[in-house]
Amino acid sequence: MEAKPREILICHTDDGHIPIEEWLATLGVKDRARVRVHIDRMEDRNFGDVEPVGEGVSELKLDFGPGYRIYFGQKGNEVHLINGGFKKGQQKDINAARKFWRAHE
Repeated sequence: MEAKPREILICHTDDGHIPIEEWLATLGVKDRARVRVHIDRMEDRNFGDVEPVGEGVSELKLDFGPGYRIYFGQKGNEVHLINGGFKKGQQKDINAARKFWRAHE
């Protein structure tokens, strides 16, 4: 029996911002491409180094760059990409992702 791929959804704020896309736009071309590869792997159920950070939000830790992070929530087979960040601003990014998830879950 083959596992069904995850559906990757991009979260939008109420005022039309797309935090994960805005964060990706701050990265260089090579790093942005590498991050997108990790997102594609999530679709194939290969999440890598993931830890729950509370309130239904999880953190994908990427092992390159300045400690890149991707924050997401899951509902059934759906993976909702909330935002991205760096190790340096980790707690602020986690708090923002939790707040978003609470408001939009």
